[in-house]
Amino acid sequence: MAGHIGRKEIAYLHRVYRQNERVNKGAILDVIEPRVHGRLLDCGCGDGEFTVQVACCARVSEAYGIECANDRIREATDRGVIVTKGDLNDPLPYKSHFFNIVHADQIIEHLLNIDLFLKEIKRVLRPDGYAILSINNLASWHDRFSLALGMQAVPSHVSSDATVDNASDPPQAMCHPSQSDSRLLVFSFRGLAELCHYHGFWVERLTFAGHYPLLPHLAHLMDKLDTVHATFLIAKLRPSS
Repeated sequence: MAGHIGRKEIAYLHRVYRQNERVNKGAILDVIEPRVHGRLLDCGCGDGEFTVQVACCARVSEAYGIECANDRIREATDRGVIVTKGDLNDPLPYKSHFFNIVHADQIIEHLLNIDLFLKEIKRVLRPDGYAILSINNLASWHDRFSLALGMQAVPSHVSSDATVDNASDPPQAMCHPSQSDSRLLVFSFRGLAELCHYHGFWVERLTFAGHYPLLPHLAHLMDKLDTVHATFLIAKLRPSS
């Protein structure tokens, strides 16, 4: 399949996917509510750039992050994030009811133990806190078309070594930087909602964002016409009483 897509097409897919990621981040910021002088935990904080944006939007006094890559930890620390090196497949290294907000952007689909992760989010959240999870939407139009053509859904990788499963995935035939970059499981919005409910959350809001691989102006139009089949799904969760 990879041979049917040239460099120009790959460059286009990269460009529009990054645009969709920016739309996703904007949708995340739209559902943030302030927790003045509170604490934020960003799971998989990367270089901390978006962590700082979320923290500023939430008006928290402390932004914490968990990251496994040393170079990203240094960058996030330089940005003022309190970073712990860790593996999100393990219990979170924080005491119970410590955070007002927990944020995870495109993280849970990479984890080996999603159930443990959700249990840990609930444990470290204050009773009046909330969590925001952003994931790839299995019900998106581009995944539906991929499956209809006999290809793997774009966010669902069959190899932990490289992207070899869908010619419309921008990093086609590229090695994953690490095994943790391969996606193990993707969700429909109902599947995610039911799983979160099982682990003691209620879904306050579901938001959908982006329409890969459309050009930005067409994607913006589709964002208004059809939300359920967008590229990304953002869930705002609160602990059940």
